[in-house]
Amino acid sequence: MDDSLSLDAKLLAESGAGDNAAPLSVSEISGTLKRVVEDRFGYVRIKGEISGYKRAASGHVYLALKDDKAVLDGVMWKGNAGRLPFQPEDGIEVVVSGKLTTYPGRSKYQVVIDKMELAGEGALMQLFEKLKAKLQAEGLFDQDRKRAIPFLPKTIGVVTSPTGSVIRDILHRLADRCPSHVIVWPVLVQGQGASKQIAGAINGFSNMQTDSGMTKPDLVMVARGGGSIEDLWSFNEEEVVRAIADCSIPVISAVGHETDTTLSDFAADLRAPTPTAAAEMAVPVRAEWLASLSESKARMGRSMQRSFATASERLEAQRRLMPELTDLLRPHQQRLDELSDGMKYAMGQNVAQARSRFSASEGALRPAILSQRLEAAKSRLERLDLPVALVKRPLDDARRRLDSLWRLAQQVSPDGPLKRGYARISSLDGTFVGSRKAAISAGAVNLHFQDGEVGAQITEEAVAKPQQSAKKTRPKPDKVKKPADDRQQDLF
Repeated sequence: MDDSLSLDAKLLAESGAGDNAAPLSVSEISGTLKRVVEDRFGYVRIKGEISGYKRAASGHVYLALKDDKAVLDGVMWKGNAGRLPFQPEDGIEVVVSGKLTTYPGRSKYQVVIDKMELAGEGALMQLFEKLKAKLQAEGLFDQDRKRAIPFLPKTIGVVTSPTGSVIRDILHRLADRCPSHVIVWPVLVQGQGASKQIAGAINGFSNMQTDSGMTKPDLVMVARGGGSIEDLWSFNEEEVVRAIADCSIPVISAVGHETDTTLSDFAADLRAPTPTAAAEMAVPVRAEWLASLSESKARMGRSMQRSFATASERLEAQRRLMPELTDLLRPHQQRLDELSDGMKYAMGQNVAQARSRFSASEGALRPAILSQRLEAAKSRLERLDLPVALVKRPLDDARRRLDSLWRLAQQVSPDGPLKRGYARISSLDGTFVGSRKAAISAGAVNLHFQDGEVGAQITEEAVAKPQQSAKKTRPKPDKVKKPADDRQQDLF
C-alpha cells in the first residue's frame, strides 16, 4: 500500500497544524448562506412566468417563476396574497417584488413575494392558445366527432407511466367497481420524448390488429397525475392531440387534476377530472349492476304474478255473468224442430203439385203428337224459301241512294268551286273569312286555290282596275245536266 496515500486518507478527522477553523455544521452553513443571500438581495424585482400556482389551506401562495433557462421558487404570505388585485394562474407572465432567501430544509433558495403585477401573457399559455385555435378551426374539438363510451368494455387500454401512482389508482378502482382486462402501454408522461411515446401508444392501440394474438381494447384511457403546466405540456403537443382525435377507439382523457386543462381533454371523447374518475366513468359498479338486474327480475316476476291474478279475477267475473251453454242452445233447438216439421210438410206439398202438373202435360208429350208437330214445322220452313230478286232489290235501292248523297256532297263542298277558278280565303289560324270586315280585321290571309295556297296582305283600299280596250263578251254558262236519278234535285 502506498504510504503517501495512507497519510492523506485517514479514518478519523483530525485538526492539522495551524488549522484553527473548526468544521461547520450543516445548519451553520445553511444559516450563513441565508444571511448572505438576504443581505445581498434584500429587495429585488423579477419578471417571469407563473408555474405550479397553488394556494394552501392556510392562505399562503406557492408558485414558481420561470423563463426559458431557469426556474425560481416563490412564496407569498397570506396577508400579501389577500391584497392581490387579480387571480394568478399558470402561464401568466408577472413582475414580482420581494427579497431572496433560502429554505434550509431543502437546500433551496426562493423569493418571498411582497407585490405581484401583471407583465403580459406567458409564452407557454400563448402557445397553448394558438395551438388550440388552430386545431379548433380544423374541427378536432367539434362535438359531432365525440363518440359514446361503451357501457361495459371488455378490454381497456391505458397509456400512462407504469411506475406512478396513477396506474395503481386506476387498477384499484376498476377492481372495486367491475374487474376488467387492462392492457398498459408504458410511456414517459413528461420530459423530452414523452409526447412521441404517448402519440405512438395511442396509434398503436388504434391500429392493433385482432389477428395479432392480442385483444384490441374497447376503450383507451390517457392518464397522468397532476403537475405544473410544463409538467403536463406533453399532452398539449400537436402530435398527441391529433393521435387522440384520429384514434379508432373511444378515448377518455384523464390528465392532471380537476383544475388542469390540456388540449388532449378537448380532443378526447370524454374528459375525466382525475385518473380515478376516469376508471369510474369507464365501467359501472358490478355489484350495483347485478343488484339492479336482480331487482328488475324480481319486479318483473311480481308484475307478471299481479297481471295473472288480475286476469284470473276478471275471467272468473265474466264467467259468472255468461249464461249456460244449454240455455243458449235451447231456443235454437226449438226453432230447428219447427223448421224441420215445416220442411217435411212443404216438401210433400211440392211433390204433390209437381205430380199434378206432370199428369196434365203427360198427354201432350206422347211420341205421336211430337212427331206431328215436327212435320208441321218442316212444312212451314219449306214454304219460307224466298226468290233472289226479293233480296237483291233492297240492296240496289240502297246503292242508288248512296250515289246520290255522294254527288250532293261534292256539289256543296267548299273546295268544289276551286276547280272553276275561284279561291277560298282563310285567316292565318285557319278561320274562314267571308266578308270585307273579317278580311280587314285579319290583316294577313291565305288564298286557297286548286293547286295550292298563297299568302296575301289585306288593305282597306281596293286596287284600281285597268282600262279594257274592248268589251269582252260574257261567256255563256254551261248547261247544267240533269242527274240520272229523277229524285236528285239541282242545288244551284
